[in-house]
Amino acid sequence: MRTAIVTGGAQGIGRGVVERLLGDGWGVMAIDSDRVALRELAEAHAPRPLFTHQADVGDEAAVADAFAAFAGWSNDNDAEGLDLLVSNAGIADPVSGPIEKLSLADWRRWQDSHLTGGFLMTRSAVPLLRGRGGAIIFIASTRAFQSEPETEAYAAAKGGLVALTHALAVSLGPDIRVNAICPGWIETGPWQKASARSEPEHRPIDREQHPVGRIGTPDDIADAVVYLADHAGFTTGQALVIDGGMSRRMIYAA
Repeated sequence: MRTAIVTGGAQGIGRGVVERLLGDGWGVMAIDSDRVALRELAEAHAPRPLFTHQADVGDEAAVADAFAAFAGWSNDNDAEGLDLLVSNAGIADPVSGPIEKLSLADWRRWQDSHLTGGFLMTRSAVPLLRGRGGAIIFIASTRAFQSEPETEAYAAAKGGLVALTHALAVSLGPDIRVNAICPGWIETGPWQKASARSEPEHRPIDREQHPVGRIGTPDDIADAVVYLADHAGFTTGQALVIDGGMSRRMIYAA
């Protein structure tokens, strides 16, 4: 059985990735900071080979504990090593407010949840991945390349993940491939925990502005994860944009 760790795996894009991997026969450890969402995920997918663990990936000790828990779970399931790390966790809200009012503590919260978490997870995962010819996938964002106002903390964190991707690809190859996925607008409402779940409400213009004619879903990102994990042996150090073509459209005021 191939094994994967998905951070931020209980809701949103992470949940979509977890469910796709489970459906494809992977054993999956889902790490998330939301205990309720993790419980609901586990209940929805019993008795599949899913192990859930609550942790803040920006905390060094919590990540060490998570990998100790993974070792116990994988031993119990006769799964040696690790085949895939999907580093998806991070503060979802991109808006940090006016830069002149952004506190250092809040700045660090964005960096720790996305970038420091990606580093800590990678550092612990590499020895397990190396022996299996595994892969690392960071979930970055198109906001690494383009911005709306007052999103500096989020954009910097996601841009850091893109840079970390190509640096690690050079350092870890050929044993481990490292790539990033940069989603655009992904509707995650139906993939939230029950208390936060919502049905999409999109205007026609929201859909029509995308060259593909619709807004993305976590399934679109899960497709990209499977491609990079299973079908992209000659691909590393890349940032794959999945945004329905939005970043290729010229937008000028009418």
